[in-house]
Amino acid sequence: MTEIVGLVAISHSPFAHLLPPDGPGAPGARFLADADRVAAAVARLVPDAVVVIGPDHFHANFYDLMPPFVLGVEHATGFGDFGSRPGPLPVADKLAWSIQQQVTAAGFDLALSYALTVDHGIVQSYEMLCGAADIPMVPLVVNTSAPPLPALARCVQLGRALGAAIRAADFAGRVLLIASGGLSHWLPSADPRDPELDRERRAGVIHGGRDPHAFDAVREPRIRAMGGDPDARVNVEWDTWFLDRLRDGDLAPIVALTDADLERVAGRGGNEIRNWLIGAAAAAAPFVWTSYQAVPEWITGMGIGTTFPTG
Repeated sequence: MTEIVGLVAISHSPFAHLLPPDGPGAPGARFLADADRVAAAVARLVPDAVVVIGPDHFHANFYDLMPPFVLGVEHATGFGDFGSRPGPLPVADKLAWSIQQQVTAAGFDLALSYALTVDHGIVQSYEMLCGAADIPMVPLVVNTSAPPLPALARCVQLGRALGAAIRAADFAGRVLLIASGGLSHWLPSADPRDPELDRERRAGVIHGGRDPHAFDAVREPRIRAMGGDPDARVNVEWDTWFLDRLRDGDLAPIVALTDADLERVAGRGGNEIRNWLIGAAAAAAPFVWTSYQAVPEWITGMGIGTTFPTG
């Protein structure tokens, strides 16, 4: 039987690479120091595999066909956006297939990829926590951009099924869960139904998969232009409330939020907390350690939570 050794839920941001802090008091410095602290704790856990739950930012999945959940089962490749690691990533294929079979038996029809492209939403957190260890991963991509957004309650249900599947997997080893995304951040709309989405961007989020590198060459400068603003919107009060609920182990108040509620208090980027909910439900344990730094220059409230001590 497989052992889940813990969960790390951690924010990601392109600007962690693009605008790194130049000193201990600079924006993001405390977050990166705490990420290093958690990475050292992860190394002490000696996981044999990691399951990384994270989003895609229109580098692999587009609205010509947008699945709510995609499980990578054989090959994974980093897109290399925003300074994240490009190229092949190690995949724990035996664990991935065991997860697929058991979550299917539990009533979840996950999309499958034998050749999954993952962007900084998966890779940045994997790199921060695993370093150069090349621990085999199972990537689970969750759509957090625009409908079909999986319901928050459905994410909790999937997390419980995922945890049960890992514990019963045909994989003799120790598995670490990594949930990547959030917290509050306000992003431009990517919903093709939104009348404010201009014609070029609408075509891109639907058809960009025909040439994702060409689409990214247009999109990435727009994202880069958002960085560095000390007045960018971050909701510290809500981020703190969210972390407190996960320290309490009480997901019910979070699940009670509607999508409109969530986007009002945490922005469109706040939809990435779905990854945290899946991870928390899979771990079935509250956070015992948390860290938080609002980094408006990175357009994000940067949080970390672990279900194991980091000291």
